[in-house]
Amino acid sequence: MKIFKTPRGAAAALAVGLSLLGAGCAPQPAATAPAAPAAQPAMEPKAMAVLQAACDRLSAAQTMSFTATSTYQKAARNGQPLFYTKLHHVILRRPDGLRVISPGDGVADEFYFDGKTMMIYVPSADLVAIEEAPPTVDALLEMIWEKSATYFPFADVIDTKPCDAITRKATSAFYVGRSIVVGGTTTDMIAIAGPNIQAEFWIGAKDSLPRMIKVVYPNEPGKALYQTEYSNWRLGVPVTAGHFTSARAGKAKRMKLDAPGPAAEVPARAQ
Repeated sequence: MKIFKTPRGAAAALAVGLSLLGAGCAPQPAATAPAAPAAQPAMEPKAMAVLQAACDRLSAAQTMSFTATSTYQKAARNGQPLFYTKLHHVILRRPDGLRVISPGDGVADEFYFDGKTMMIYVPSADLVAIEEAPPTVDALLEMIWEKSATYFPFADVIDTKPCDAITRKATSAFYVGRSIVVGGTTTDMIAIAGPNIQAEFWIGAKDSLPRMIKVVYPNEPGKALYQTEYSNWRLGVPVTAGHFTSARAGKAKRMKLDAPGPAAEVPARAQ
């Protein structure tokens, strides 16, 4: 169930002047109107402080690993919403290393980037797409989206500047409350919205690490819902060059990296 907090509206006050009718009765002074409460900021400072703490923690880490379990919604042929789930085991080295092992559901695949080359490998078919790549993870994510509509649901948390990626088109943000049932720890919940996106974040109260993010795209058919749960966080994890390449993938049959066909299930990229 989605949790929303209603922004405070200014209370309407009506001053009524009462006059007593009758001989010798003077009019009474008008009642003093109560002060209206201050309007809630569009970008509530408490919400932004929680988000900024998470962004600072993530951007300061030169290496990290985590597990992301993503669920996205697509309509079936009869219009019924169906939910698909994908598991991602992620290792990041800033600025030029990324490995994503995704065992399923669906077709399992592996993604490798070492600052020079990227590989998308499908073990079940022994097929691989190999492309020259830009030197940073940030530029890589833009390239693979433009070239093949490939988008990782956890992309914002591995961005060099996560807050810029998350809030660049936000028009509102507010603090929702605390949860003790998400991610096995106490989390602060915040909500952020823009013209084409509505998101809710569960962020660890003690360690400032994301535990869950839910996103709704209100302009998509059926107001599609996407959810990513985060676990197994390790910041500063030791990595080697071998994490970001695969000899087995390099020997596989080559395939072309291209955009999927119109029938493919491709979650929308965050805007």
